[in-house]
Amino acid sequence: MARLLFAASEAFPLIKTGGLADVAGALPEVLGRKGMDVRLLLPGYRHILQRIEPPAAVAEVELAGTRVRILETLLPGTGVQTWLLEHPLFSERPGNPYYDDQLVSWADNAERFLLFSRLAAAISSGDTPLAWRPDVLHCNDWHTGPAIALLQPVQQRPRTVFTVHSLAHMGMFDRGTFERLHLPEQLWHPDAMEFYHNVCFIKGGLVYADWITTVSPTYAEEICHAPGGLGLEGLLQHRRDRLVGILNGIDHAVWDPATDQLLEYQYSEASLEGKHHNKAALQQVLGLHCRSDLPLLGFVGRLTEQKGLELLLPVLDEILDLPAQVVILGTGEPAYEGALQAIAARRPGSMAVLLAYDEALAHRIEAAADIFLMPSMFEPCGLNQLYSLRYGTLPVVRAVGGLADTVVDASPHNLEAGTATGFAFREASAGTLLETVRRATTLWYDRALWESLQRTAMQQDFSWEKSAERYMELYGA
Repeated sequence: MARLLFAASEAFPLIKTGGLADVAGALPEVLGRKGMDVRLLLPGYRHILQRIEPPAAVAEVELAGTRVRILETLLPGTGVQTWLLEHPLFSERPGNPYYDDQLVSWADNAERFLLFSRLAAAISSGDTPLAWRPDVLHCNDWHTGPAIALLQPVQQRPRTVFTVHSLAHMGMFDRGTFERLHLPEQLWHPDAMEFYHNVCFIKGGLVYADWITTVSPTYAEEICHAPGGLGLEGLLQHRRDRLVGILNGIDHAVWDPATDQLLEYQYSEASLEGKHHNKAALQQVLGLHCRSDLPLLGFVGRLTEQKGLELLLPVLDEILDLPAQVVILGTGEPAYEGALQAIAARRPGSMAVLLAYDEALAHRIEAAADIFLMPSMFEPCGLNQLYSLRYGTLPVVRAVGGLADTVVDASPHNLEAGTATGFAFREASAGTLLETVRRATTLWYDRALWESLQRTAMQQDFSWEKSAERYMELYGA
């Protein structure tokens, strides 16, 4: 039985700020069911330790002069053994894993996540009291990039896989930080972790991993060229033969409208009546006009430029004038939050804005909305469009990254072929977004055709089973 250490900075349901948590919360369990001996490694954030039963301490480890404890628990709702790094840098700090309440990165993030990487490397090299050592180390995003770099001098190191969930977050720190961290001097080199006179944590994985993966095939291609490579396209082109795009999956046990206990009304592709009831219930709760004769558009996500707010904001009033209703759930940049609130204040009954992270409400919006808005500037994979397809909420997406790989546009050809599952556009302009939304809302009034599209969308299989098989091929398992 192959042994896998899966290292990530977050995992649902213990801690979540984005899609990485959904992946780390689902993929290890599927791999375990397929016969792998899996350990999930997470930082022991205060938030996690406060919400679980006191875990057992299974080892104490010294990492470059710093003593940490490894705590053991189970990922809730699964049988995945989970190890937590206990140290004050994580365990005594409240709030977001990466930012303070002003959305400013914690000043000691380099120290924090290097410590986490050192632990992943120590476990992988057998340099701990644990009676377990992996055959494969799978690291995720910049927080764990140094772990793979630190393993290079180890003769009997495990196979390494490094997944880029978003290249936009690189973990960049100055030369002074590099020296303070006491990283090996040979890593300060353009062919190692140095990047334009900074130390770049993500390069630890990109340079040294046996395999690099991204979370969709199209994103794997996009980052090999400017501007998607963000300056790293040369390195990624050099490693193209070791770069693979594997589409993310979703947990069908969590995201299934037929069994979702967070919904007021369950439904399935065989009977969509419950979806209409969910729409009416959400309209009432959010203070929207209870109109079954208007399409309801939903947006759930971070309020940032990446998610297409620069495209959406200029045409929101025109979208509402189609006519349509809009509900937005998320937090992000204050300028976007304020602009959205101002429009909602002008359009009571037609638009609702909730500046929060609320998992239950996210499920309810997916179930209630007719159309899901996802006009991203870039999107490595995206999960909300997959949830939307599963819930018969047809997505309007910009055809980039994983959105291009998962949503089939309702073009005349695809409508005739019966393959359409949503609406896609390429040009990054507010006008093109508006025209695509207009195309979607016009089609919404053809109830028979719309329900046919919904059923096609709901029949798509984006479970983790296929993707897990691809990972196991890379693991050599």
